[in-house]
Amino acid sequence: MEESNARKLIVEVGKLLYERSYVVSSDGNVSIRLDENRVLATPTMTCKGRMTEDSLAITDLEGKPLNDKKASSELAMHLLIYKMRPDVKAVCHAHPPHGTAFAVANIAIDAPILSEVILTLGCVPLTAYGTPSTSELTDAMKPFVEHHNALLMANHGAVAYGADLWQAFDRLETLEHTAKIAILSRALGGPNDLPKDAISKLIEIREKAGYLTEKARCQACGYLENGAAVCEVGAGSNGARISLSREELIELLAQAAQVG
Repeated sequence: MEESNARKLIVEVGKLLYERSYVVSSDGNVSIRLDENRVLATPTMTCKGRMTEDSLAITDLEGKPLNDKKASSELAMHLLIYKMRPDVKAVCHAHPPHGTAFAVANIAIDAPILSEVILTLGCVPLTAYGTPSTSELTDAMKPFVEHHNALLMANHGAVAYGADLWQAFDRLETLEHTAKIAILSRALGGPNDLPKDAISKLIEIREKAGYLTEKARCQACGYLENGAAVCEVGAGSNGARISLSREELIELLAQAAQVG
């Protein structure tokens, strides 16, 4: 992407994040991968609603500055995503209120309640808490980045990424919208999960349509081995793995809202 267009786009999306209260003050950060070795990113300690095109920082994929602007202190999470996901060209990190409420409550957004979310976003797992701007945060993200397009970070916020900045923003917006609906539905007595046969059909549709690949089929932070989903279990289970068939995975999805 041409740098001049990327600068305009980051400023535009930054204003949207601020206007929709996905960020306040100097919260959040946005970046675009310009080419194989350059990243354009929002500057540190700057309100996303008041950025200018000439305030943006440029670094290489190791975080080395390539201009005289200082990038966000949380750039490392962006660089991790770019290194692990060559298909990703843009990243949005923010603190959308409803999504962040899930992160603070230590609840993943993985209940199968909305067909559109299963089609276009998939599961949004919850990563362990890590101190912002340190390797703790990126280490906690590593097991999840490859097979998910958005993450909740415990007691922190959300990050979404995609093939361009609009896709990254759309995924963040979908995450927040889903979280809001889930919270409202609980106030009305609790959501009704989609039946497992409906989930199976949606997974097939999204893969045929190209919304998500079969790598996203594991809704509990895993990957596929010989056609079966393999879920990475949390620290409480000593890092054990559980292999799931497609049918078992769909059953897990159908029960996800009742877990915890």
